[in-house]
Amino acid sequence: MDGTSDANGGHRFLHRRSAHGGAAKPDGVNARPEWAPPILRGDRLEAGLRTLELEVRRRLDGLLQGNHLGLVPGPGSEPGEARPYQPGDDVRRMDWAVTARTTVPHIRETVADRELETWVVADLSASLDFGTAFCEKRDLVVCAVAAIAHLTGGGGNRLGALVSTGATTRRLPPMGGLQHARGLVRKIAETPRAEEGTRGDLAEAIEQLRRPPRRRGLAVVISDFLGGMEWQRPLRALSARHELVAIEVLDPRDVDLPDVGTVVLADPETGKQREVHASALLRKEFGAAARAHREEVAAGLRRAGAGHLVLRTDSDWIADMVRFVVARKRGWSGGGRA
Repeated sequence: MDGTSDANGGHRFLHRRSAHGGAAKPDGVNARPEWAPPILRGDRLEAGLRTLELEVRRRLDGLLQGNHLGLVPGPGSEPGEARPYQPGDDVRRMDWAVTARTTVPHIRETVADRELETWVVADLSASLDFGTAFCEKRDLVVCAVAAIAHLTGGGGNRLGALVSTGATTRRLPPMGGLQHARGLVRKIAETPRAEEGTRGDLAEAIEQLRRPPRRRGLAVVISDFLGGMEWQRPLRALSARHELVAIEVLDPRDVDLPDVGTVVLADPETGKQREVHASALLRKEFGAAARAHREEVAAGLRRAGAGHLVLRTDSDWIADMVRFVVARKRGWSGGGRA
């Protein structure tokens, strides 16, 4: 398994070539579905960004009925009405005055802040410059930011971002308005790729968002969460002050090694390569290591109190996001996390 895992057990499979040196053909390249993210590179960037904005508006407005606060449950904001307690409700929201007066347990609903400040940590390290299905993982990062901008826009809300490639970290200050949101998505899409051999540092990017302390709001971390788990500590610290959403971006080859004979496995964050034969045993071990790491990531995000959304390069990413937001809204209406 050398060349497929780093020293911390973080599974990575980021490139494959045939034994004859030709680039392997991405899965599904001949059957690009309508829901696939637009191409956001080169001379197709402008058209791709316009298509992305239209698609996000069309599908999120239609399926979410224009409710842009679907990601925001409202803790720390204005109190709303009281309602009877239901199993699974957050006991921290108990309204003891109403409970004592009625002798029936009640919780206090909350109304989301009218002026929300959202910060996005966009991981664009070298492991995101990879995709074998209908797009690269970095394309999904841009798409996710566009959707977050749409879901949290309006009403004086502000959106800012930290964009990290491992080599550089760029801070885009929070501002409101459609033009700012468009410009922020564009800047993330135009971020130069990190050179091969450049290690990403998600933990440092999260730490830079946490310090100095900012007003309470929504923090969204978008990454493939490959490699070590050092991000857990700063993420838990971040969740102490902000509502937290983690978006995990995956490619099928991050979790499954296909039966393709001899391949070269390469890790662009270390530059290491290893030629291996994709035997049944190797594929089984590869899948087991990948599943174990995904479970470890999910557990780490749960411990941090983050809502966890998985987007894949071979799946309808907007539909996946809609399901997540709808479930999150239902969870908060019932008092639990999605």
